[in-house]
Amino acid sequence: MITVWGLKNCDTCKKARAWLDSRGADYVFRDMRADAVTGGEIATWLDAVGGEVLINRRGTTWRGLDDADKARADAPDTAAALLAEHPALIKRPVFVAASGGVVVGFGTEQQAAVEALT
Repeated sequence: MITVWGLKNCDTCKKARAWLDSRGADYVFRDMRADAVTGGEIATWLDAVGGEVLINRRGTTWRGLDDADKARADAPDTAAALLAEHPALIKRPVFVAASGGVVVGFGTEQQAAVEALT
């Protein structure tokens, strides 16, 4: 079983769900905003993949942050709280396997990694 975290209106998340459906994968989709991803869950993802992979520094949400909040993203003790406050800062989708494996994004490499988790 895989939990797919994303945003329901995100095109990449929609593609990822369609891809999983086409493979008959056993997964559940959770919306980062509607289902309120927690700081604890985010901290686990940060431990697994690191901030460089998990934090979307190219989006409009990042550009809208002030310098103090951007600095929080680089501090291990405050990054999870910042991402919980601003879920759109998280690269999407985030695939979390029941075994604890975490894959972020939906490129060719990530698809292969997700297949390995199932």
